[in-house]
This record gives sequence, structure tokens and C-alpha cells, in this order.
Amino acid sequence: MHYTGQVYRPPVEEWTQLLEVTSGCSHNKCSFCSMYNKTDFAVSPLEDVEADLKEIKQRCKRPVDRIYLLNGDPFCLSTERLSKIADLIHEQLPGVKTITCYCSLKNLKNKTVDDLKFLKELGYDQLYVGIETGYGPALELINKGMTLAEYREELKKLKDSSLSYHAFLIMGIAGKGKAKKNAQDSAKLLNSYPPLSVSITPLDLTTESKLSLLRDQAKFKEATEREILEEEIYLLEALDLPDDTIFSSIHPSNLFNDKGTFGEKDRLIENISFILSHISTVILDNPNRKRLYALK
Repeated sequence: MHYTGQVYRPPVEEWTQLLEVTSGCSHNKCSFCSMYNKTDFAVSPLEDVEADLKEIKQRCKRPVDRIYLLNGDPFCLSTERLSKIADLIHEQLPGVKTITCYCSLKNLKNKTVDDLKFLKELGYDQLYVGIETGYGPALELINKGMTLAEYREELKKLKDSSLSYHAFLIMGIAGKGKAKKNAQDSAKLLNSYPPLSVSITPLDLTTESKLSLLRDQAKFKEATEREILEEEIYLLEALDLPDDTIFSSIHPSNLFNDKGTFGEKDRLIENISFILSHISTVILDNPNRKRLYALK
């Protein structure tokens, strides 16, 4: 198998076959992220993709019905390229029903609604979209390469094509004192086209990220753990999603882990409120996540 540099996939795709079609990240400029700093962006040759599919076919004893494409944002590839990859997948693994991957809204710009409908017919669906925030100033701060208006436009393309998606949000990404506004604006964006799930992580800056430099220069002030948990409550209260939509805070970087559906919204909010009333203020009022890991 061809795996280049860092390899990332959502936790729920733990048992899904991984197929590299790109390496690194085509944008790689988000100020909060350093995931692909050590890996140059590249497009995998179709010969390598085909060879890997043949290897999957040979070693998998059970039928493969799902494929996860690597790495950071395979949807930056053209519709034609993605179509060729789908053809290779179905040729070697005819049982595959779903082809999924990370997808930046920025990489939908080079595709029309008809393109997306065509890709859905080929099996592309259930995409993992790093929304991060729906709050304009925070979106500009993190340098996703898009404005909020462009975010809305590209999300509408997903809706019009009926491509489903999972949304990732970052709590605390707007900085100290902006929890409620960030949560409400993010909820407003997601309510316009409900995702299959909402997964949250707290802002967790590495020393390699550009946003950590702004923090060290006192140009960005991190939210405390209390604010991050309060933001989760504001978000849950503002989201108006179907009862079977999943809400998850199970990523290990979260201080408190929980999972449920929006039909259980009241329980989820009660659990967070319980943590807020029972955890030491030493932890809740501290923004230093590295120190918090030692306390967990």
C-alpha cells in the first residue's frame, strides 16, 4: 500500500479500507493546524491507486462495501479524476457502495451541482467536512481560504446535490469571550443543511501552528475550559437538527467525552452542566491545554 507522510482518518472509519489518492493538504494554510506541515501535497498516480486496490482485493477475505480516500482533501481533485478513481474502485471492488473522505468546502468551488450529483451516483457520499466555525471573524482568523458567504454557497451545493456530510466544529476557535456568538453562528450555518453528525473538538494549538504565534504575541487570547464547555451548551441549544443526528465530543482532546443523538439533547446539556458544577475551577478557568492533559 502507498501511504505517504501523516495519515489521518475519522475515528468512526477505524475499520474502513484506506486508499491514498492524494498526500498532504492542498491548502495547508489554516492558522490553527499543523497536521500536514511535514508532508508536501501530491496527487497519487492512478497506477498506484489501482495497485493498492488490487492489494485490498487480495488480502480482504470479506466483501468491501466502503472505502475511505486519503489524505487531507481528496475533493480538491477534478470531477474527472474522482470519476476515474471511482471506476477503478468499482472494477476491483464491485461491492463498494460508499466512497468517503475529508472534504474542504473550498474544494467544492471547482465543482458544479451537476458534478456533485454525478459523483454521488458513483458512490461518493457521507463526506467529512471541517466546518470549524460559522462565525465570520473566526473564519477569517483561521485562514480557511473562504469567506462566510462562500461557505454558505458551497454548503448549498452539497444540499442541492443531496450529498450527505459529517460536520467538524472547533470549540474556542473564536477566542476568549466569544463562545456564545461562535456557537450560535455555527449552529445557524449547520441548520441550513443538517449534517449526519456534529463532532466537536476544543482548540488545541501546537507550537508549529501560526495561531500559537499570535497567542504568544498576545494577539489571540485562548478560551478557558469553562468557556469551551459553555460553548458546547450554546451550540446544542441553537442547533435545530433531526433527532437521529449524532452529536459527539469523544475526541481525546476534549475535557469531557460524551455522545448521543439530538433526540437526547436535554441529557447531553445536563451532562455538560453537571461537569461545569463539579470540576475544579483550577481546571475550568485554565486555557493551558498541555497542563490539563497532565490533570486528566
